[in-house]
Amino acid sequence: RLQKLKDMFISKFGSAPKFYVRAPGRVNLIGEHIDYCGYAVLPMAIEQDILIAVEPVKTQAVQLANTNSLYLDFSTSVNNIAINKSKPQWHNYFLCGLKGIQEHFGLNNPTGMNCLLDGTIPPSSGLSSSSALVCCAGLVTLRANGKTLSKVELAEICTKSERYIGTEGGGMDQSISFLAEEGTAKLIEFSPLRATDVRLPSGAAFVIANSCVEMNKAATSHYNIRVMECRLATKLLSKSKGLDWKKMLRLHDVQTKLGVSLEEMLTIVEEVLHPEPYSTEEICKCLGISLEELRSQILSQNTQDVSTFKLYQRAKHVYGEAARVLEFKKICNEAPANAIQLLGELMNQSYISCREMYECSCPELDRLVDICLQFGAIGSRLTGAGWGGCTVSMVPTDKLNTFLKNVKKAYYQTDVQRLALENNSLFATKPGRGALVFVEA
Repeated sequence: RLQKLKDMFISKFGSAPKFYVRAPGRVNLIGEHIDYCGYAVLPMAIEQDILIAVEPVKTQAVQLANTNSLYLDFSTSVNNIAINKSKPQWHNYFLCGLKGIQEHFGLNNPTGMNCLLDGTIPPSSGLSSSSALVCCAGLVTLRANGKTLSKVELAEICTKSERYIGTEGGGMDQSISFLAEEGTAKLIEFSPLRATDVRLPSGAAFVIANSCVEMNKAATSHYNIRVMECRLATKLLSKSKGLDWKKMLRLHDVQTKLGVSLEEMLTIVEEVLHPEPYSTEEICKCLGISLEELRSQILSQNTQDVSTFKLYQRAKHVYGEAARVLEFKKICNEAPANAIQLLGELMNQSYISCREMYECSCPELDRLVDICLQFGAIGSRLTGAGWGGCTVSMVPTDKLNTFLKNVKKAYYQTDVQRLALENNSLFATKPGRGALVFVEA
């Protein structure tokens, strides 16, 4: 693959690349939609990745090309980085990483570069192809400009810089992309960012299955509406408990301030919030603010015209899911005889909560989860933002081959469009390693 990339680079730019950077995609085993609420998540890096061949140049230009002809070439001046939020095309994700590093170091005259990108992560599939590209670009820019940072600093810069494209993410994808290590999943905790090894049980394989429904977080508002619903739930819960609600941004902040357990937070949600959707008028009344203040001080740009929000369901999901992550890690650490069974149950509960409480599934994902459970998965759930993308299933190793065969037949071979994507759509994966730079020997 490297040789092929090098040959293409030479034919494209007329000279050889000086170095290569790779950043992996990830699968989140449990802990969906809670990183931006401040809670720990449990992902692992996958073998699929973004690989970029790079040659720093003396001009002030960044030239980007892609081995996939669907993605058009792009070039711009390094001193004039403009990111188009309204049309999130592939090069804009590269520019996010580039701009993040430039701003962090205050680079006045950054190095120009020629870059050729090759990606094996299926796009818009919930396996974090966009964040892997942001991370890869950040590392490319760092190296080309002769700067160094720790992996934690890089992850934090790339998390912030992905927001240039309008995605209010929480940092899981960027953190695992840099901090992953081969052979182990990671518990990733935030503020401060840290990663702890989680050994997955032997005797089970994790299988990724793509629903073939594409979901681009930056191109739709579903994702950012959920982020706002969690923020609004934070404000209402804080106010009801006499906390300084204006300063509270994440559901984790409420728990920390109150000093209670996740189980107690679930009880508080039951007491304070009602299951019916909240109108913007009701939210303003609860907080004692005007609609103008709500829009300018709390809501994000692309959620300004949303008129109702579900707060009870979103908060219930977040606190419940945060508890499942800790339970998952505990089972992996203690490794009881029935560990696989217990972990599978947690994955199934997580999926039900994503579907019912967070409403981030879709009919194809529901169908795929059913098929996976029917053919021997102990646990199966959507992974990534949802509304399309992939499922992850835990399958006993001795059942793996028949599982793959049956799922192929039941989900992919019944549909022409899925059949075309089948080869990259269903695979078992092991925890892979994080982002790295390698240089021509």
